[in-house]
Amino acid sequence: MTTLIGQDFAPAFPVLQQDSAVAPGTVYVPADSQQVLWGRLPCRTDTPVATVPPGATVVVDTVSHEGILEDQGSDPVRYFGSHGVHRDDVLADAVEVTAHTPREPGAGPHIVTGPIAVAGARPGDLLAVRIDALTMRAPYGVVSTRHGRGVLAGRPGFDGDYGQFCRVHDRDGHWFGALPLDSTGRAGSAEFPLAPFLGIMGVATDTGTRVGSVPPGPHGGNIDIKLLTAGATLFLPVQVPEALLYIGDPHFAQGDGEVALTALEAPLRATLTVDLIPAADIAGGFGGGIGPFAAAHGLLIPTGIHPDLNTALELCVAHAVDLVAGLFEADPRQAYLYLSAAADFTISQAVDQVRGVHGMIRRSDFGPGADTAFARRILERIR
Repeated sequence: MTTLIGQDFAPAFPVLQQDSAVAPGTVYVPADSQQVLWGRLPCRTDTPVATVPPGATVVVDTVSHEGILEDQGSDPVRYFGSHGVHRDDVLADAVEVTAHTPREPGAGPHIVTGPIAVAGARPGDLLAVRIDALTMRAPYGVVSTRHGRGVLAGRPGFDGDYGQFCRVHDRDGHWFGALPLDSTGRAGSAEFPLAPFLGIMGVATDTGTRVGSVPPGPHGGNIDIKLLTAGATLFLPVQVPEALLYIGDPHFAQGDGEVALTALEAPLRATLTVDLIPAADIAGGFGGGIGPFAAAHGLLIPTGIHPDLNTALELCVAHAVDLVAGLFEADPRQAYLYLSAAADFTISQAVDQVRGVHGMIRRSDFGPGADTAFARRILERIR
């Protein structure tokens, strides 16, 4: 994998190693080899690594797959060292996972931490996962393409396995990533703002074996919606008893579409609060099909996931109509017209075996909302 070889690397902030800066009494799930899966997602037969009640807050570490994959040498100390990163500035849990966590042939690349059981969760409920905080664990990351999986796969010059080590730096109190514009660095760098989020947030699948980590689905998983930054809440349809929540695929920044294959992949520590919306509340205030959706930054965010992009868009729009009708007591046909006039639909990702589309519906366009438990529980999350 060809990248610009780093010179002396001056960290923009200290790395956040496992177990460090964790307050006493915190429910903490580290990303060690006993509490992660590599390339697979938890299923109904998996044993939770922790159990929390609804309303609990949990701190979860994640590690990035970039820098530890086979085409990068399966040695994060050597890989990041080739870019000037000192041994002490490489995450110890990334080293430990690389050495001790098996990855089956054909599995995805992602490291997922969990699963975490939520006591009392049952199929038909919604798991509400509020992202309280996301803390960068290392002052660098990697963007890459491989396996002919990018949008331009097949075009001369764009296939192959290659990527770029990127440094993180502060500019006037805001974090930016720097990506060199040629292999020597003489052409300068593109510098872009960071907005950390988790590419993978999901619940266990109702299967007897673990599915691959790449395609998202009704369970959530690799949905890659960049709006899921701190302050957002993701709603996931519970598939199995106790939900079995997991997270992974941490990103520092991503463009909608994620067109080359990856975002700026880099490790995060997540502080999450989990809650449940019972199936009875959903049935009492929502007549449509339920799927992964989010409330974030003044927006309601429905999703559509399908191998065909047109069908993914159709599913997302139908999901949006159902949400607007259920939350605001709108006639579905009027909701459809509203969405055409005022909502945006965009490609979340186009590189994960299935296509993802998400909508952006402004909460401020509507009145107080329906007088149902479901509407109250959702709308209170939109800030």
